[in-house]
Formats: sequence, structure tokens, C-alpha cells
Amino acid sequence: MNSKPFRERVLAIVSLIAQYVLDDNEIPANSDIVDELLSVGFREEEIDAAFSWMENVSLPHRAPTSLGNIHPTNRVFSQTETRVLSADARGFLTQLRNLGILDDIVLEEIIDKAVHGYDDDIGLKELKTLTILTLFAHAHYDWLREVDCILEDDWSRLYH
Repeated sequence: MNSKPFRERVLAIVSLIAQYVLDDNEIPANSDIVDELLSVGFREEEIDAAFSWMENVSLPHRAPTSLGNIHPTNRVFSQTETRVLSADARGFLTQLRNLGILDDIVLEEIIDKAVHGYDDDIGLKELKTLTILTLFAHAHYDWLREVDCILEDDWSRLYH
């Protein structure tokens, strides 16, 4: 089996699931997602690979960071990073960093996941998916205090 079409199909599954979440739909049970993906022609090993990949990239590897108060810095890509990440992918990361969407820690996390999580070169499409999943994983940290207050019925902390 050629790994490129397999990888593209796995990323298509990840993109479908991410789009479903971004469209603000209720997330169905894993078995429902799997049944739906199988019914449209994806194979079990592709679906398993997609779920494994999403789990690996969405679990944070570093302490949570705040995306506020960002001061852009210049990032020089190593030879390995330049070899693995396409010019478009590197430009995309640089643009997100310069716009203040990524801080240094999240940028490094994305680059690390891209370089160590793929066997082949990373194009813009793959990097966008990885970036969305990484940002999504970090976003839940912004709401940890609120979730804690709600779970503890401590409404006064929400107002202070």
C-alpha cells in the first residue's frame, strides 16, 4: 500500500471530524463516527490511524500557555525542519507567529509534532490540520477556571 494516499485519506478523516466539530455540531459517539466513515468508503485501518493521530497531536506535551501579550520573534528553521516542512508550511507558521496567533511555545510544539510525527514531508494542508488540532487542544486551558467554578458551584469566583 502506498503511504501517500493512505496518509491523505487519514488526513481527510481528521479534516472531516475537525470540520464537524468546528461547525458546532454535537459530537456523536465514536462508534457512530466510525460507522459513518465506513459507510462512505474509508477503511478501518485509516480510521484507526486518524483517531490515533488526533489523540497524539491533541494531547499537550508542554505546560499551557496564554496566547495574549505576544511579542513576535524571528524563527530560523533548522535543516531538518526545512527539509520536512514545505516552504508554504514554513511561511504559514511564520505568518501565524507574526500575527500573534501562535506564541513561541505553541509554535515549537507544532514544529516538533510535524517533524517527529510524520514519515514524509509536510505540506500546507497537513500543517494546517496539525495547527488547528494543536490550537484546539490549548484552547481548553483558557476555560479551565470557569469549568472548575461551574463544577464546584462557586459562582462568586466567576465574577472576580
